[in-house]
Amino acid sequence: MIAFIIENMAPIMFASLVVFLLLGYPAAFSLAAVGLIYALAGIELGQFHPDFLQALPERVYGVMNNDTLLAIPFFTFMGLILERSGMAEDLLDTIGQLFGTVRGGLAYAVIFVGALLAATTGVVAASVISMGLISLPIMLRYGYDRRVASGVIAASGTLAQIIPPSLVLIVMADQLGRSVGDMYEGAFIPGLVLSGLYAFYIFLVSVIYPKATPGLPAEAIGFREASGARGVWQLGILVVFSGFVGYMLMSQTKVNGGADFVILTMSVGVTVSFLCAVFNRIFGTRFWYLSVISFAVLAAAWYYFNHHGHENWALLLAALSAGAFYAVVAALIEKVTGFRLVTLMAEQTTFVMVPPLLLIFLVLGTIFIGVATPTEGGAMGAVGALILGGMKRRLSFDLIRQAVESTAKLSAFVVFILLGARVFSLTFYGVSGHIWVEHMLTSLPGGQIGFLIFVNAFVFVLAFFLDFFELAFIIIPLLGPAAEKLGIDLIWFGVILGVNMQTSFMHPPFGFALFYLRSVAPKESFIDRLTGQRTDPVTTGQIYWGAVPFVVIQVIMVALVITFPGMVMHYKKGMSTVDPNKVKIEVPALDNLPPVDFNAAPPTFK
Repeated sequence: MIAFIIENMAPIMFASLVVFLLLGYPAAFSLAAVGLIYALAGIELGQFHPDFLQALPERVYGVMNNDTLLAIPFFTFMGLILERSGMAEDLLDTIGQLFGTVRGGLAYAVIFVGALLAATTGVVAASVISMGLISLPIMLRYGYDRRVASGVIAASGTLAQIIPPSLVLIVMADQLGRSVGDMYEGAFIPGLVLSGLYAFYIFLVSVIYPKATPGLPAEAIGFREASGARGVWQLGILVVFSGFVGYMLMSQTKVNGGADFVILTMSVGVTVSFLCAVFNRIFGTRFWYLSVISFAVLAAAWYYFNHHGHENWALLLAALSAGAFYAVVAALIEKVTGFRLVTLMAEQTTFVMVPPLLLIFLVLGTIFIGVATPTEGGAMGAVGALILGGMKRRLSFDLIRQAVESTAKLSAFVVFILLGARVFSLTFYGVSGHIWVEHMLTSLPGGQIGFLIFVNAFVFVLAFFLDFFELAFIIIPLLGPAAEKLGIDLIWFGVILGVNMQTSFMHPPFGFALFYLRSVAPKESFIDRLTGQRTDPVTTGQIYWGAVPFVVIQVIMVALVITFPGMVMHYKKGMSTVDPNKVKIEVPALDNLPPVDFNAAPPTFK
C-alpha cells in the first residue's frame, strides 16, 4: 500500500483535492490544506524535499507583488459604479425602443447591451443582475416565453467573461504567463462572434416560435417625430456614414487590422455621430450658419495639423470635421425641404451610446495601441466610471462605499484562492505532479487536436462543479506547460479555455449566472406596475431549461475557435515570423591571416 502511494502520490493528491471541493469546503482552504497535508506525508515517505517549503514565503510575496492582478480591483470597481449609475437602464430602454415592433426586439436589445456592458464592466454579476432587474419584468409584461427571456439574460451577462476587459482573461493571462493585452486582443473578435451566435439563435426562435418572442406594441414605442414617424432609417444613414468615415480615416494610419483597428474605427465613428447630434441639438436649422462656421474652422485646423506632422491630432480633427459636415447637410436639408435627417431617435441613441463607447476606447483602445498597460487602463476606466456617474448625478457616498466594499471582497476572494493554489502547486511540483500531467497529456492520440478535444471535454465536465477562479488557479497551471510543449499558442489556448469556462456560469444546476438571475427573478406571482395585471412567477426549472441552448452555443463557439484560429491569432500581426531556432550565423573563412604561435611570449606594454 505504501509503495502504491509513493508511486502514485501526484494523482492521489489531485483526486483528494477534487473530493474536498465536492464536499463543499472553501476552495482557498481546500487547496492549502491538501498541499500542506501531502507535503508532510511526502516528507515522511521521502517523496518531498522540505526545502520546497522555504520557497513558500517568496511565492506569497509574489502574489502580493503581482502588478497584473492589480487590474482586477480597478475593473471590478468600474463595473460596479457603472451598474449602479443607471447606464444599463438607459441603454436597455433606448435600444429596446430602437428595435420596436420587431419580433425578438427586446431579446436583441439584451444581447447588444450585454455585449456593451461586458466591454465596460467586465463583471458577470453586475451585468446579469442589472439586466435581470430591468429587462425581465418588461419581457414578461409583453409575453416573452420565460425560458427564452431568462436564458438570453443569463447568457448575455456571461459575455463579460470573454469580452475584454474581462477579469477572467486577466487571471488566464497571469496563469499562462502571457501578456494581458495580447489576451484581450485575441479574445475580442471571438466575443463579438459569440454575441452574433446568440442573436442568430433568437432570430431562429422568432421565426419558428413567433409567440415566444413578440415585438413591442406600437403604443409602447416612444421617441417619435411630430409626424408620428420613428426615424429609424435616418439613424441607419448616420451609422453608415460614421462607420465609413471611421474606416477611411483609420485605413490611412499604421493600424491596419485586428481588434485595435475595430476599436479605433468605432471610436472615430462614435465621435462623428456624437458631434453631428450635438451640432444638430444646439444649432439646428435656426442657426445653421454657425454649424457651417464650425465646420470651416475644424477643416482648416485639420489641414494645418495634417501638413505639419501631427497625425494623431489630424485624425481627431478629421472626425470632428466629418461630424460637423453631416450636421451642416442635415440642417440645410431640413431648412429647404422640412425633412429631418437627424431625428429624435438618432439623437437619443447617440447620446446614450456615446458614454459607454468612449469608456471602451479609454480602456481597451489605450491598451490595444500600447499607450497603457491593463492595470493603467483599469485605473483610467475606474476614474471614467466615476465621471460618468457624476454626470448622471447618481454618484453618492453610499454608492461609492458599497462599490469599494464589494471590490474589496472580490479581490480578497481572488487573492486567497491564489495563495491556496500556490501552496498546492508547490507540493504538487515537489512530488513531480507536473511531470505526470505533462506525460499524460502529451501522450494523448491525435496530437494538438486530440489534446484540445480531451482538455476541453475535461474542463467542460469540471465546470459543472467548480467556478472559473477555481478552474483557473488549479487546472490552467497544469495544462499550460503541456500545451506549450505541443507547440500550441498559449493566447489561442487561453481564449479557447475562456470560452469553455464561460459555461461554468451557465451550467445547471451550479451556474453562478443562473443563481444571480434567480435572486432577482420573481419567485411569486405579482401585479405589474404598468398594466395592473397579475403576472406568473419565473420558476427555477424555467431558468435552467432556458440556459441549455446557450450552453450548446458556447460549445459550438469552442469548436469554431479551434477550427478557425485566425479569429485569435490576429493579435500576432506585425510580429516577427522568424524562428530563432532556425537562425544560422556563418563566419566567413579568414585565409590570409598569419598562423598564431601559442608558445610565443606575451607582448609587453609600457
